[in-house]
Amino acid sequence: MADNVTSLFRSTAAHSPSMAALTREGDGSGPVDFCIPCNPYFPTPAMFEDMAARLRDIITYYPSSADTITGELCNLLQLPPQCVAMGNGSTELITWIDHLLVRESLAVPVPTFGRWTDQPMETGKRVDMFPLQESNGFVLDLAQYAEFIRKRGTRVAVICNPNNPDGGFLHKQQLVQFMDAMADLDLVVIDESFLEFADAEVEPSVVQEAMLRPNVVVLRSLGKNFGLHGIRFGYLVANPSLAGKVRSMLPKWNLNSFAEHVVFMLKEHGAEYMQSLQQVRRDRLDMAGQLATLPGLTVYPSQGNFLFVRLPVGAEGTVVRDRMLTEHRILVRECGNKVGSSSRFLRLVVRPQVDVRRLVTGLEQVLYGTRRGAAVPELATGTGYSSGTAAVDRLVGATNGAGMPGLAAQAMAGQSMGAGTPMPAAAQAAAPQQMPQQIPQQAPQQIPAPVPQPVPAQFPQQAPQQFPQPMAAPAPAPYPAQLPAAAQMPAPAPAPAAMAGPTPPGVPARGGLTAAQVRGTNGLSPAPATGWPQAQSWPNAAGMGQTG
Repeated sequence: MADNVTSLFRSTAAHSPSMAALTREGDGSGPVDFCIPCNPYFPTPAMFEDMAARLRDIITYYPSSADTITGELCNLLQLPPQCVAMGNGSTELITWIDHLLVRESLAVPVPTFGRWTDQPMETGKRVDMFPLQESNGFVLDLAQYAEFIRKRGTRVAVICNPNNPDGGFLHKQQLVQFMDAMADLDLVVIDESFLEFADAEVEPSVVQEAMLRPNVVVLRSLGKNFGLHGIRFGYLVANPSLAGKVRSMLPKWNLNSFAEHVVFMLKEHGAEYMQSLQQVRRDRLDMAGQLATLPGLTVYPSQGNFLFVRLPVGAEGTVVRDRMLTEHRILVRECGNKVGSSSRFLRLVVRPQVDVRRLVTGLEQVLYGTRRGAAVPELATGTGYSSGTAAVDRLVGATNGAGMPGLAAQAMAGQSMGAGTPMPAAAQAAAPQQMPQQIPQQAPQQIPAPVPQPVPAQFPQQAPQQFPQPMAAPAPAPYPAQLPAAAQMPAPAPAPAAMAGPTPPGVPARGGLTAAQVRGTNGLSPAPATGWPQAQSWPNAAGMGQTG
């Protein structure tokens, strides 16, 4: 595989080759997967045995209609079927949302899931990209995002919660205020594909509010939550008119027999599903703590089932990715093809502790050698973007999808400087192509067991944002240069000058961020996980609690 690994990544339109392709190129077994963000604890072994025993019938016969499968899922989640449309994966639903509900323009924070930028541009829409700032921990400021939408005159707004790849989380009250402020837009999409892995709020979903609003769609995943990406199934929730418009365009048999079999067996396995989510949340904290011991590696707060990390100065993501795969049989997600990111960032899926130890050992050897010495050389700028579609690449590089000229370049350039912030002198001195051999040979750093601590100033506890009331006119007036006082959020406390640039070598994480502080709540203590009093209970539409 060593000779073919680079060509494997270059020959696919996706960000990474499929597990099937990697298995064919290897010894018949796939690598340890830290790339594809699915649940490693669900389905249970017993569920897989059940599917294996019924494999012949599953693949031989047609499935039931999509209405039948959707009805069973709605019974499980206590949702009205007329408000739900099930698709062959979230990508199919994003495609139909674009074709049916997006007329001219769409706004989306970047970096984020690539189909929200690429799909509308492929159909000639204008995509206004709102760059999230590394210097602010990639936190989405909803008041600034609202102002950006008004200034651009964008007609559709998208928010991913938690966001992919950084795992940033927004509380339900904030999102409801944002939806109310954007009530005059054609559409507001809240993509909750990873929300069931969050523990910062007991019931964080806005599905109930979406069903009551004329212009809100909530997108949810099943493959990610259930650990079954290969089945390709997800669903959207909206008012009956919007949901029906999408549902009427879907093929009668757009859901396969595997999807039907899983949906109908879920009611017997609700307790195991909740336990799997709780284990992923525990693993996320443990994994963040282990990664935080690596010198120069920045770990960002996350509420998804993945962690966004910035490599040490001098390390280049594609080199790290290729060496991890060829030398350690570990697949990681290098984020150089995400608008607003670069090759200095990796997204690492949360996995069990035994796999994480293997990951950390591999990163130690690739980044520093066995002594945690010099990092791998930086061979490229890491800012090149490739969506797999040449026309989209030209639009992104030249005009941000016919939106704000030059914004894509601003979003992708200077990420190592905290979105344009000059690198401090101390960091400049510590950032040659090769990290100095100044770290003595020593055992891996030990950190105290995670305990709740205040999060550093760059992730402040923020009061709920206030937004201006929606405008009555169909075409809103230009948004004011400054939001009214009631609409402004407290500005994040500026980071100390010494931490304004890349994390210097030898620092565990930005600002000394420790495992106990990497909780993904941006200063808010995580809510206690809720259990299921009855074994047959199932999470409600928010992914938490009991539905009876």
